[in-house]
Amino acid sequence: MKLGVIADIHGDYAALQTVLDRLDNYHHVDHILCAGDLVGRGPEQEKVVEVIRKRGIPTVKGNHDEWAYGMTQENAEFLVDLPINWQKRYEGYTVFMCHGKPGNNIWGLYRDHVSNTLLNMMLESLDADVLIVGHTHVPMFIRVANGCVINPGSLYTFNSMRATSHTYGVLHLPELNFELFDLTTEPTTPLAVP
Repeated sequence: MKLGVIADIHGDYAALQTVLDRLDNYHHVDHILCAGDLVGRGPEQEKVVEVIRKRGIPTVKGNHDEWAYGMTQENAEFLVDLPINWQKRYEGYTVFMCHGKPGNNIWGLYRDHVSNTLLNMMLESLDADVLIVGHTHVPMFIRVANGCVINPGSLYTFNSMRATSHTYGVLHLPELNFELFDLTTEPTTPLAVP
């Protein structure tokens, strides 16, 4: 099974459309998951929310998703109702997803701030095999004894004062392998994940 993993779209509808097309027609994923921040900064936030909502892509509430200003009522209600935490079993593996850290969409997980011991404890306490996060805009894949922690980086490609990796990923189950791809290049070769 293959899971497409995206995060931090920030209203970049063009980038989202490109990635959804790749995940559907090039990578042939079985499901797509989104670790939040559909809106904020970008040019076409309404369209991003509408696509995610209409496609029924499981999504958690990013910190920017807390504010649904200027949205249609349907899209605003969708953002309000997004969960902080989400989890589901695929192929016998429990996937837990949040935007920043479990229970919190403001603080993020950075590789140089966490130890393998902490991540093992976190996965054990969540009763999860995979933890998917976003928020930092920095891709990350860490395998530990209890599973793995993934951040696909940020999707948007427009110029912003906040750095973006313009990346997305594909998680392979049951192997727990993760491939990272650059949206601005051909999807033929995965990137090395920091």
